Amino acid sequence: MNASAAVPEEVRERLVVRFGPGARAWCAQVPGQVAALADRWGLAVRAAGGGGTSRVFRCERLADGAVVWLKLTPDAEVARQEAVALGAWRGVPSVVRLLEADAGAGALLLADVAPGASLRERGWRPREVAGLLGALRSVPVAGLALPPLAERLEFLFELTGRRAPGVPTAGARALARELTGDGAPVALVHGDLHPANVLLGPDGPVAIDPRACLGDPDFDLVDWALDGVTDGAALAARIGGLAALVPGADADRVLAWCRATAVVIAAPRLAAGRRDAGTLFLRELAGL
Repeated sequence: MNASAAVPEEVRERLVVRFGPGARAWCAQVPGQVAALADRWGLAVRAAGGGGTSRVFRCERLADGAVVWLKLTPDAEVARQEAVALGAWRGVPSVVRLLEADAGAGALLLADVAPGASLRERGWRPREVAGLLGALRSVPVAGLALPPLAERLEFLFELTGRRAPGVPTAGARALARELTGDGAPVALVHGDLHPANVLLGPDGPVAIDPRACLGDPDFDLVDWALDGVTDGAALAARIGGLAALVPGADADRVLAWCRATAVVIAAPRLAAGRRDAGTLFLRELAGL
């Protein structure tokens, strides 16, 4: 069994915050699950990593030597929703390709993205991400078994409360509920589309790690609108530039989404004691 499949203690703690105490038992089972899936899908595990919702393993596919990525999550529903979204985006080259899935086991096998540097590392330009943002909202949504954006937002506000107790979220929740009310646009939404979740592929940006849902696609512009912005004038200019490039984007709704979700982005930074200009602007935008 590959020793890299063992889950480090600091990762276990993050998973417990996200998924609850049961995540510890799941972590203990990960090495065995990785070994079984590697045997089933013909993989050699080479390295491990991951964030706060999954463990990700860089693998070599034994049949042809290709690099592929095995992704495991403690929540089978998270894996199922990602598989549904990636299936809907199958014909979109700016989304990572799903190779295999066992949603019941919380397991996905994903194609490699090369060269693979994230746009957080490399930097980005509005025009290059506009094509991605437009492509994500272009697929049909009929029949997709995914939760509404309103449900995703309720979870984000609850998670913010766990990560930064005492930070008020009532006003932001009310605005989010208004934005997801009757008459709101409905498209396939990535749900976690920030520059670290977009990699540089051979033909341009490629989105990974969706927290997919159905709702207003302008929600996916929030992180791009706010990235590196430290005042209201700069935010308005960024939103205007993006809205002009993304078909169907509504600048007023993007700004409203920025106001509704600023607390979600700002709260953990403030809890960690950050006082940089971007964090302080987020606090101002959130009305904290």
